[in-house]
Amino acid sequence: MTLVNGDLIADLEARNLIHDSTDRKYLRAQVAEGPTGVYYGCDPTADSLHVGNLIGLVVLRRFQDAGHRAIALAGGATGMVGDPGGRSEERNLLDEETLTYNVAKIKEQLGRIVDLTDEQRGTLVDNREWTQPITILEFLRDVGKHVTVNQMLARESIKVRINSEHGISFTEFSYMLLQANDYLWLHDHLGCTIQIGGSDQWGNIISGVDLIRRKRQAHVHAFSWPLLTAADGTKLGKTTGARVWLDPAKTSPYQFRQHWMQTADDDVEAQLLTFSLRPVDEIRAVAGRHAEAPQLRLGQKTLADDMVTLVHGAAAATAANEAADLLFSKDPTGASEVAFETLAGEIPHSRMRASELDDTVGVLVATDLAQSNGDARRTLAQHAFYANGVQLGEKDQISDQKLLHGRYLLLRKGKKSHHLVEIDR
Repeated sequence: MTLVNGDLIADLEARNLIHDSTDRKYLRAQVAEGPTGVYYGCDPTADSLHVGNLIGLVVLRRFQDAGHRAIALAGGATGMVGDPGGRSEERNLLDEETLTYNVAKIKEQLGRIVDLTDEQRGTLVDNREWTQPITILEFLRDVGKHVTVNQMLARESIKVRINSEHGISFTEFSYMLLQANDYLWLHDHLGCTIQIGGSDQWGNIISGVDLIRRKRQAHVHAFSWPLLTAADGTKLGKTTGARVWLDPAKTSPYQFRQHWMQTADDDVEAQLLTFSLRPVDEIRAVAGRHAEAPQLRLGQKTLADDMVTLVHGAAAATAANEAADLLFSKDPTGASEVAFETLAGEIPHSRMRASELDDTVGVLVATDLAQSNGDARRTLAQHAFYANGVQLGEKDQISDQKLLHGRYLLLRKGKKSHHLVEIDR
């Protein structure tokens, strides 16, 4: 792992991944001192993490690659309560069965980014383990007495909700105390000395720092990164902003790739620095080459390849890349069978018998590339239809075109309308 000046904190600073922090000098010293536990938490209120969580997972990976212990916390207990941060109204509460299912799904996604095979290097914990056994009297005595209401009311996330139309319930008001107790438990049991999270979590994060100082007379550390927002300026998450999931059943590797390919030219370098595991110098070199010829989209392609590989694996990245090339290439004949299989889930797709291809006009209408027989004939006369990259005229027959891999026929109208026909063997 190549770091800026061999310093992980300097590397994170160069990537604009530190927004707020406890004393930077002591944070840097803690990281340099040797392996320590670093934790990032996310509430399992859905059965998939999303791009908004990806910063935290990548930062955990950076710490793990630097020799530290990555602790991912699935907030099964706090997920039952709901975090008021970044929200205008209270979220729905989930039952225990749903939360258990969500945690199991999230572990699969985490394991592709952070190594969870060795608990000394990386582990996933669920705060229900230590939160559920606590009685209300124990919680008030052991946690509540160490936090003043004045402190809680001063937190920005609380102030926003109190002054909102919906207000805030005592349930969500208590979230901060639960999260603070998580940090205390992880400090006591897993040697955790650093908590990380988005800037909207900063009030909750430093509450844990304060609790450990008061109860253990120990100095622990924390930092946050700038909040990731969607194009409309809203927080990027499960219920706000764009929904880009890490579960391939919700957002396919191809769609995930297209998300990164849509990155604006001006944002390419910042996105690479935030998400890619490449060294900072290498990223800046890629950004420089991209700036010289932005039409080649080198920056977007590098970002997309890196992120699909990280989240879904090298094979999925290759298939998604080939499928995109297949869709936008004038000649699809060199594409692999896997690329066609991937594309079948992304564009209109139908199955036909080989005999049906004898009726070219009928095929074009059946695939919705033409609205009627007359429309099909007029468009054929204009040479606007293509079959496996071959331009069709009004006298050409689709059945004369060679099927790719013995069964695929990629039809196109103009530049953007596609339909994939799979021939039953």
